[in-house]
Amino acid sequence: MNSPTPSQSAAVAAAPFLTALLMLWLGGVGLRITILAVPPVIPLIKDDLGISATEVGILSGLPQVLFAAAAVPGSLLIARFGALPTLIFGLLATAAGSALRGAAPNILFLYAATIVTGFGVAVMQPSLPPLVRAWLPDRIGFGTAVFTNGLLVGEIIPVALTLPLVLPLVGASWRLSFVTWALPIVAIAVIIFIFAPRVTVAGKPGAPLKWWPDWRSGLIWRLGLMFGSVNAMYFSTNAFVPIYLAQAGQSDIISSTLSALNIGQLPASFILLPFADKLVRRAWPYVVCGVLCLAAVLGMMSGHPLIIIASAGLLGCAAAGVLVLIFALPPLLSAPDDVHRTAAAMMTISYTCAVIVPIISGGLWDLSGVPVLAFVPIALCAVMLMAASATLRVPR
Repeated sequence: MNSPTPSQSAAVAAAPFLTALLMLWLGGVGLRITILAVPPVIPLIKDDLGISATEVGILSGLPQVLFAAAAVPGSLLIARFGALPTLIFGLLATAAGSALRGAAPNILFLYAATIVTGFGVAVMQPSLPPLVRAWLPDRIGFGTAVFTNGLLVGEIIPVALTLPLVLPLVGASWRLSFVTWALPIVAIAVIIFIFAPRVTVAGKPGAPLKWWPDWRSGLIWRLGLMFGSVNAMYFSTNAFVPIYLAQAGQSDIISSTLSALNIGQLPASFILLPFADKLVRRAWPYVVCGVLCLAAVLGMMSGHPLIIIASAGLLGCAAAGVLVLIFALPPLLSAPDDVHRTAAAMMTISYTCAVIVPIISGGLWDLSGVPVLAFVPIALCAVMLMAASATLRVPR
């Protein structure tokens, strides 16, 4: 029998690595497609169901409520059933919730279906960091950047394609657009079920994995506030840009602005691929990103079309920089059997902070009648990011 050549051996060794990267990337894509399918059709939902700006804020904030409330239950599911089964379950729940949104006869049903969607995403999110640790123990920073890149692509696809492609295909029906975006999530779940590496998370023999987070960790709280400020800026901007521009008579730049906000995230995710491990423990990248976020929000408040679009792209890029770095921390700083707890705690804190901001923004708009005031709480989040990260010290 002939022995394999060095090139054949290298190809065999590379196959599991590349498979793991693809599964992580697809898992990241599945985290956001159904969530970001909402902003492009918010004006249609608002007109069809007759909802107010505050109700738009609630609709935008509900996924973040579930991201916060269900992150720890996601940690429990991982401890009981494993990270991979939890990821697949979350994908299927997300697809089901998205399809149900298309049948919503009123805002309450739409809220309920959004809760199902958000729950699926919430239990998925803590599963990816331990999978990075299990599948790529020697390339944790790189693996994290890969699934974060997938997450960002998952945000871009529905925002960029819903208005010009999906809506024309489904007869301009926002309901059928939600059903359409559920289909790729089902496909991702099937692919991951078939091809994902079967590697378990390490732990003490005979001992069940812990699932309740260590809420006494000061670092987790600091990271949660930093992550929360970025989430609040990103989700609030996606929610209010469409109706803000429509109110200002600038509906023609809604698609361009949302696309800039989401496509602007990609450069940061690619640039940080080789540098995430070096930058993740330093304070200055977070502070710089906070300054850029504040400048971007002020630019979107200017009213000038080109400045609004450019500022949206800058906000997306700066927010993505923080996102890539923070997602890399749980697998880098935790024991193999503790990554899911750290990730769940960080996400619970962050999304608890983020859920309030869209509601406050919508309330300011409704109470004052001045649409631009919806961006004031978003700008304050950039200030919180700078303040929370200025003295960050992550031990090696």
